[in-house]
Amino acid sequence: MLDIKNVSVIGAGTMGNGIAHVFAMHNFNVNLVDVAAEALEKAQATIAKNLDRMVDKEKITEAQKAETLQNINTFTNLSEGIANANLVVEAATENIDLKLKIFKQLDESAPDNCILASNTSSISITKIAAATNRAENVVGMHFMNPVPIMKLVEIIKGYRTSSEVVEQIFTLSKILGKVPVLVNDYPGFVANRILIPMINEAIYTLFEGVADVEAIDTVMKLGMAHPMGPLQLADFIGLDVVLAITKVLYNGLGNQKYAPCPLLVNMVTAGKLGKKTGEGFYTYTKGSKDICVSSAFVVQ
Repeated sequence: MLDIKNVSVIGAGTMGNGIAHVFAMHNFNVNLVDVAAEALEKAQATIAKNLDRMVDKEKITEAQKAETLQNINTFTNLSEGIANANLVVEAATENIDLKLKIFKQLDESAPDNCILASNTSSISITKIAAATNRAENVVGMHFMNPVPIMKLVEIIKGYRTSSEVVEQIFTLSKILGKVPVLVNDYPGFVANRILIPMINEAIYTLFEGVADVEAIDTVMKLGMAHPMGPLQLADFIGLDVVLAITKVLYNGLGNQKYAPCPLLVNMVTAGKLGKKTGEGFYTYTKGSKDICVSSAFVVQ
């Protein structure tokens, strides 16, 4: 069985920097790879800030923080960043064409026995693996956001993923302090097959004038004990990401119940993607955690 010590993370965005953070904190050598140097700088700053919070809460020491940061190296060249990898975790944008391109490059440049994992939240691992010549070593490793806090990891077994690789990723996830759950390779897996249709239905409920934004979110928070309402959660995920996953479900399962709400489509087309653009179902003040309902969505 492969001894995993060197981990390369592809993509320095929200998920990528969180994954790098967790591996580095558990004493793995981490290469964080992104085509944009500024994205890598931002990721390092985010990781340092999150570690500072852990120090303030006395969850780790200053020495542990320093050691974690020392465990992370950054690269803009993919081949250099994965040259010594035992495991690569791809955390790029949820776009099938981009992921297929990346996995083809990973297959060409990574060591022969290296395991290739994708953090995809909905795209077929079997399809991703087909872009490589090592399908038995390709697996899904779907972390939840925020990665340093959330315990769950969906382990997705593609059609040709070997049992040995699944077992090893299970063990590795436990070393990271996570709770791994085995999932078969079908659209949306488990988490998003259940979550995204709920969010899409909440958007339909708004679209059809049943209730306004605050009412819908309040019902789900107080009535169903959800920590965050589905519309606010959609804003935090990113409405473009929600739409992309909805399309994967709709196209992959061929059932009308997964059809994306026209309001969701229109908002994404208009560039209102949620918190990251400052406006979605709520409007966001930069530098503030306060939110307010966008007047455009108040039911008359």
